Amino acid sequence: MTVVGLGIEGIDLTRFLAAEGARVTVSDIRTREELAEPLAAIEDSGATLSLGANREQDMTDADCVFVSQGVPPDLPALRAARRAGVPISSMTRLFLERCPVPVAGITGSSGKTTTTALVGEMLAEAGEDHVVGGNIGVGLLALLDQIGPETRVVLELSHTQLESIDRSPQLACVTNVTPNHLDRYSWSSYVALKRRIFEHQQGDDLAIFHIDDEVAAAFAEEAPARVRYTSLLRPLPGDGVTVSGGLIVRREDGRETEVMRRDEIPLRGDHNAANVVCALAVASELGVSDTAAADAVRRFQGVPHRLEPVATVRGVQYVNDSIATTPERTLAGMRTYEEPLVLLLGGRDKHLPLGELASEAVERCRAVVAFGEAGPVFATAIAGARDGERPVIEQAASIEGAVAAAARLARAGDVVLCAPAGTSFDAYRNFEQRGAAFREAVAALGESD
Repeated sequence: MTVVGLGIEGIDLTRFLAAEGARVTVSDIRTREELAEPLAAIEDSGATLSLGANREQDMTDADCVFVSQGVPPDLPALRAARRAGVPISSMTRLFLERCPVPVAGITGSSGKTTTTALVGEMLAEAGEDHVVGGNIGVGLLALLDQIGPETRVVLELSHTQLESIDRSPQLACVTNVTPNHLDRYSWSSYVALKRRIFEHQQGDDLAIFHIDDEVAAAFAEEAPARVRYTSLLRPLPGDGVTVSGGLIVRREDGRETEVMRRDEIPLRGDHNAANVVCALAVASELGVSDTAAADAVRRFQGVPHRLEPVATVRGVQYVNDSIATTPERTLAGMRTYEEPLVLLLGGRDKHLPLGELASEAVERCRAVVAFGEAGPVFATAIAGARDGERPVIEQAASIEGAVAAAARLARAGDVVLCAPAGTSFDAYRNFEQRGAAFREAVAALGESD
C-alpha cells in the first residue's frame, strides 16, 4: 500500500494500514527535515519512506494507493497508477466502507466546521456516545475502535474528501455552495463535488439543505433521499428548522416547536445563525432533544480562527478570522461588526470576484492593509472601488507587518479584522498557522486592555 501525503490523513492511514498488517510506503514531496513532526507520529509503523518526490514506481507497484486530500489528482505519479489499473482510495472512502453504523456528513463552502463542532457539542450535552472527525482536524480511521452500536458519527467533509468517495453518508447536510477554489476547479466541477455528499444516498436516507443558498436549494430538488430544510429567510417547503419572529423553530410533521430565541446565540453574524439552524436540524435527526441542543448553543464559544477575539490593545479589538479564505467569507465577517474596521487582506489569490468585497470595504473600513503574495491584487481592487480618501490603503510583506500597520492606523473603538480572503499557502501550510502568526503579532503589540 502507498500513502501519498503525510498530513493528518496520511498519518491516520499509515498507522491504520500498518496495524492491519499491510506493508506501507509513504510518498511525500517534502524532506525528512520538513516532516520531522509527522514522521515521529508514524515511527513505530514500520512504513517505508519515499520522500522528496512522488515517484511513479511507488504508485504503480502498490496494491492500492491512498491519497490525502489536497494532493492534486492530476499528479503524474497518480496518472501512472490509474493507467496501471491500481485502485486509488482515501481515508474518507475507507472509513465510509468500514464504519459499522450510520454516518452524518456535513459539507459547505463555509460554515461546515462550526456546524460540525456545534453538533458535537449538542450530542455531548445530550449525553450521547459520539465521535466527530474528518476535515475538522481529526483523522477518521483511528476512531473506528471507539464506535459501538449506539455511537453517533459526525463528519465534516471538504470537497476534496468528497472527490474520492463512492458512497454518501446516510445523513447529509449542505450548509451552502458558493464560489471557492476556482484556482483549481471549474465552478461546475466544484458544485459536482459538493453534490457527492448526497447523490449516492438511498430513499430511506436523509438530506438537509440550507435553502437560503441558491445551490443548496437546487440540490434539494435533486436529492434521492428524504429532505429537510433550514432557513433564516425563506418559508420552509417542508420539515426542518427556521427563524420566525425572533425565535428558532423546529418543524416536524407540520407541527412547530420553539427551540430558543435567536438573540440567545452567542456567536455574531447571520452566517453563524445559519450554522446554528443547520446544526439543530442535524442534531434533532440524531436524537438530541431541543433542550439539550439549545443549552449547547448558549454555551458554544466558537472554533479557533473563526471570528476569534484575540485581544483588545489600547482600545482596539483584534479579531482572528484566518478561516476566511474567500471574499464571501470575508464579507460575512465584516458584516458582524458595526464598529469601524481596519481590514487585513492577503495570502494567495484564488481568482474569485472581488467587486462586492471592494465596494463594501470602501463603505465600512477606516483602512485596509493588504499583505503577502496577493497583497497587490487586493490593494488594486480596493483602490479601484474607492471614491475619495477613505479607506486608507497600505501594503505589507507579511502578516506581522500588516498587524504593525493596522495598529498604527486603528483608533480606539475600532476592530482590526484579519479576514484575508485568500489562502494561506503563500507563507503558511494552512489557515491555522496563519491565524497563530496573527495572534503572535498581536501579542507583540504589548499588554492587552
